[in-house]
Amino acid sequence: MITGDDVRRVAMALPRTEEKIVRDRVTFRVGRIVYIAISQDETSMGFAFPKEERAALVAAEPAKFHMPRPSDERYNWVRVWLAAIDEAEMTELVHDAWRMAVPKRVAAAHFGESVAPRVTRSR
Repeated sequence: MITGDDVRRVAMALPRTEEKIVRDRVTFRVGRIVYIAISQDETSMGFAFPKEERAALVAAEPAKFHMPRPSDERYNWVRVWLAAIDEAEMTELVHDAWRMAVPKRVAAAHFGESVAPRVTRSR
């Protein structure tokens, strides 16, 4: 089973990440943007995820993913049962959530990707 320490190891390796305790929950953030939160009992993990896609994710795998608390539904957020995922899937979820919190150039630099240059148009 994935533990909070497993999540911490992956999250803290990502640039600009800080660990904070908020309401007795371990959270990982970039600046003010929280992208991962671990439940107090370490059974589930909330993570940044596009609001418009979360209902489909939960419907596709309801034994794995679940909706955020009603107070968090306004955010780009969904939750996963840690016992239902392996190390590779947890790493992918943390990386994807982190990408939502950092500038594209930071993510691209970390993962060795190129970013399309900004195109400015003259009038």
